This record gives sequence, C-alpha cells and structure tokens, in this order.
Amino acid sequence: MAIIKYLGHSAFEVVLTGLDGKEKTILIDPWLENPLSPVKVDDYKKKPIDYIFVTHDHGDHMGNAIEIAKATGAKIVGIFEVALYASEQGVDAVDGNIGGKLKIPDLEVVMTPALHSSQRGVPVGFVIRGKDISIYHAGDTGLFAEMSLIGELYSPDIVMLPIGGHYTMGVKEAVKAVHMIRPRIAIPMHYNTFPPIKTDPEKFKELVENTTTTKVVILKPGETLTYP
Repeated sequence: MAIIKYLGHSAFEVVLTGLDGKEKTILIDPWLENPLSPVKVDDYKKKPIDYIFVTHDHGDHMGNAIEIAKATGAKIVGIFEVALYASEQGVDAVDGNIGGKLKIPDLEVVMTPALHSSQRGVPVGFVIRGKDISIYHAGDTGLFAEMSLIGELYSPDIVMLPIGGHYTMGVKEAVKAVHMIRPRIAIPMHYNTFPPIKTDPEKFKELVENTTTTKVVILKPGETLTYP
C-alpha cells in the first residue's frame, strides 16, 4: 500500500512499505514554498523523513530539500552533481546516474532521463519501487520515445506527469506518455502554479480515460491517494 499526498507544483509526500517490510516516508521535489502549497516547511522539519528525491536543481524542485534534510537526517537522492552539492551543504546524500538500480537497500530506485535543463548534472525522473508498489515521477520533462521502455521495464503502477506546457509536456504530450507507459493511475502535476503553465487537468483526465484503461486522479494540493 502507498499513501501519496500532493503538495502542489511537483512536490509529493509518499509513504510506502520498503523492501525490508518497514514503512518509508519520502519527499519528491519538496518546494514547499510554492504558491499552491498546503503545508509549511516547518511541518516537515518535525516529521520522520527517510529520503528526499530531487529530480534537478531548479529552485522550484530542489526547493527546501537541504533544510529539511538538515532538520530530519533524511538522505537526499539525486544525480551525481546534485548529490555532491547536497553533501557540500552538510547533508547525507546518495548519488547516482541514469542507468541501472541504485544501491539503496530498502527501495528499488532507477533514475530515468528527463528532457529539460539544469545547472548541475542533468535532469532526471525516478522510478521508485517498494515492497508492493512502483511509482514513476517524471520530473520536468518533455515527451521522449524511451518512455515506452520505462513502461516495459518497470511497469509503474502510478505515474506523476507534468501537464502544464511551456517548460514541460503539455496535456497532449502527457496523454501520449500515458499511452506509452500504461500505468494503472496517472496523477497530473506541474500546472497552474504560474500563468505560463495554466491548464485544465480535467481535459487530461478526459483524454486519457477515453483512450486508455488508465485512471487519472486529480489531486488538489493537500489531498491524498491511497493505493490500492
């Protein structure tokens, strides 16, 4: 089972059972000062956080990762250069790169490509598998053909896909991504935070559910999805 809480923009809190059978709490791209955020940074400084996954080092994704890691002892997981930066800031970090499984004992984690930009290293997505569920957070990305391989190799149950356009995929491209990955559930993200990425998630839901067997779950900031 997994509990996925949307924190606005591309930020999520995920609670799932690790490979060791113990509950793990992770944050992904924790920019908790985003305009849609239902929480405050201090709320997470008091929580037990195991890992913080950072898809790339733009401010709206790396966000509050360093200060939360310092407060909680959470490990930051990122591309080599992002992890190195985190280590230089005095926090524990797990570095890696696009390829095979990372050496994380209690989760199965694979970094995937993401078509975007960054200052340190390259942008990535993450496939994160616990004992009984797999999720794919695509990060900031445009559509790319190898998304079909992500579906084929890792069969994620749940995907988080950007739909806002301008900086990432828009609705049309995100619908195609669902066709390629074939998850059970798709959660839209990275939309309506700023005027350039304003879009209607209901259109994404309509197009996906009319053309695939995937269910789209639109989470308002602060809402949770419990799966299964």
